[in-house]
Amino acid sequence: MTISPDSIVFWQWGVVNVNATMVFTWAVMALLTIGAWTITRGLTDGPTPSRWQNLLEVLVTGLRDQIREVSRQEPDPYLPFIGTLFIFIAACNVLAIVPGYFPPTGSLSTTVALAVTVFFAVPVFGIATHGVGTYLHHYVQPSVFMLPFNIIGELSRTIALAVRLYGNIMSGTVIVAILLGLVPFFFPVVIQLLGLITGLIQAYIFAVLAAVYIASATAARSTQHRSS
Repeated sequence: MTISPDSIVFWQWGVVNVNATMVFTWAVMALLTIGAWTITRGLTDGPTPSRWQNLLEVLVTGLRDQIREVSRQEPDPYLPFIGTLFIFIAACNVLAIVPGYFPPTGSLSTTVALAVTVFFAVPVFGIATHGVGTYLHHYVQPSVFMLPFNIIGELSRTIALAVRLYGNIMSGTVIVAILLGLVPFFFPVVIQLLGLITGLIQAYIFAVLAAVYIASATAARSTQHRSS
């Protein structure tokens, strides 16, 4: 039973190898890139847009509304980053219905990489909004002795993001593999459907948490700056 796609190696030369995590990550990125290009090349302002354009507009509108609701700010600065996270993770998880496919999010290396992007995006958005001094000032609030604890808090939530996504996707894959060995047809199909729902929920949770962290780095600093 394969627990992680990292263990499936397609090609190896010395210490360099190409495993399933890399291959399926590239495949998802290629699929999303081609899909985005195909849909956006035919965009129109006319009264009868295509079905794909309608789907795209619903997706973008939904993402903007969710970011606005979570952050209480205009979503446009954060939409490309948060939207990309959600769409990539959702695509990785939903494609699990394809035979022979292993979701890259079932690899700890993928989820850690995604969490690290959020870790760096938070200060980038915070500094871009309020400047270096105002953003860094919160690390020594309410006193300078809180500096190490605030840093540990930033690191721990990054680890939590990675482990939460990895654990949920990996556990779903393992359960399906076990049930396929015990009951070949009915229960694996049900669990697979539940896995798709769980995958979409995990993509949503990851994106929402990223939006919350970014919102705390922008809105909270501005309040602190006004009070000072």
